[in-house]
Amino acid sequence: MSGRDRVLGRVRRALADVPADDPAYEAAVDRGYAREHGGRTVEETVDLLAENLADYRAIVHRCTEDEVSDLLMRLYAERGSETVLVPPELPPHWLAAADPVRIHDRAVSTPHQLDRVDSVITGCALAIAETGTIVLDGSPDQGRRRITLVPDHHVCVVRVPGQVVASVPQALERLAPLRPLTWISGPSATSDIELDRVEGVHGPRTLEVVLMSGA
Repeated sequence: MSGRDRVLGRVRRALADVPADDPAYEAAVDRGYAREHGGRTVEETVDLLAENLADYRAIVHRCTEDEVSDLLMRLYAERGSETVLVPPELPPHWLAAADPVRIHDRAVSTPHQLDRVDSVITGCALAIAETGTIVLDGSPDQGRRRITLVPDHHVCVVRVPGQVVASVPQALERLAPLRPLTWISGPSATSDIELDRVEGVHGPRTLEVVLMSGA
């Protein structure tokens, strides 16, 4: 008797006393999961997102679309960034006032070249308030996944309220499952067996999120 026959035999014996009309597992399990926890206004949902982002040690900024260029200029000046990695279709007015040299996202760029870039800026697919998570899907305003994993400083602009959802179930309804999804909850961090936290191991040490209203 083969291993397959033995396994199937055990399955048949386990099911011997199950009625023929017993509902299938898919029908027997209640799938009525909550789509969000509690009722919140749009403003409260955005506030929750900001609170949870900060709790994960992201640095949160708020501005209007008219203010985003000056805000980004200030952020890069304060950090001393001389170069910034830019996805192919980042809205050009976002960096209109910024001084750093633009480095374009190219397939031929090596990890060493990306590591020499001071900062990267992207848009996002959406942001989840309940978990403080930013989701990237590789769209042209976000670029390839690796450009947000190698540089040490990531600035991500979230259009508020259009790109903010309350919960993971709501996010999944809007995301395309075949796209390269990157879920980011704060800057890269890990802990060893003694719970010593280390940041920047598999992603940027500093994550700054700009909640840009009026979009």
